[in-house]
Amino acid sequence: MHASDVRHSLPFRYGAYFCFSVPDSARASVSAAPVPAFIDRLRLRNEFEAEDGHPTEAVAFLRRVDSAPGDIADDGLLLADAVVHVAAPTLGPIDAFCQELARVLPPQTTLRVLHGVSRPTNYTGNAMHNFAYAEQVVQQPGAIMPNGFLVPMSRTAAWWEKDWMERHSYFLPRYDDAGHMAREGHVLVAAPGIESLMRRTYKQESEPAPADAYDYVNYFECTDDSVPTYHEVCCALRDVERNPEWAFMREGPTWHGRRVATWGQLFS
Repeated sequence: MHASDVRHSLPFRYGAYFCFSVPDSARASVSAAPVPAFIDRLRLRNEFEAEDGHPTEAVAFLRRVDSAPGDIADDGLLLADAVVHVAAPTLGPIDAFCQELARVLPPQTTLRVLHGVSRPTNYTGNAMHNFAYAEQVVQQPGAIMPNGFLVPMSRTAAWWEKDWMERHSYFLPRYDDAGHMAREGHVLVAAPGIESLMRRTYKQESEPAPADAYDYVNYFECTDDSVPTYHEVCCALRDVERNPEWAFMREGPTWHGRRVATWGQLFS
């Protein structure tokens, strides 16, 4: 007899980032669009007011601060004036939000949608969970943690050709025959961000992602004082001498926004 205890990897949450580019001539009409009304109808809770972690059905508003290009060209994100995040346990609210936007936004608006799902973690046993997630920063009100960073990424074909055990090894430190640490790996170089960065990652439903999508859509929030920590962690992750995993990573643009409380504040 054999046990039947295969752990599923089915999505438990769906999310999307709606990236808007709006010319000056259309800002007034976009700001006045009845988006708040259908947010209310969908019963989405504003993340700006979150005090107990991510709301189950959520919406968030981020106004552009700046952006930087990555390995993957994506003007829809790079040039976005604002980003709206919508998330829920099912696809229904996200699809409904997208349909309503198409109905009410003027044609001058450019919209790029980055979407994905949350799944159970792949490589996280008890020890790793306690190290990386047990005391992670949860979402807090926008007045406390006003910065949001959106960073989509995809793996190279060579990464997906590896089996899961080899891929797993890249997240951990590497040691030489004498037991000395030769490479820190993803987990250790990213560790300084555990205490200060709120982290959220959506994955594609299929891996690798289709050509027009990213494998991962990463998002971080932090206080003003922790912005340097965010950049230091990113710089460390990109150092392939310390983190060999990054040789198989291609980044889209990094978009930095300021969390605001309402739709109207995005374009004012």
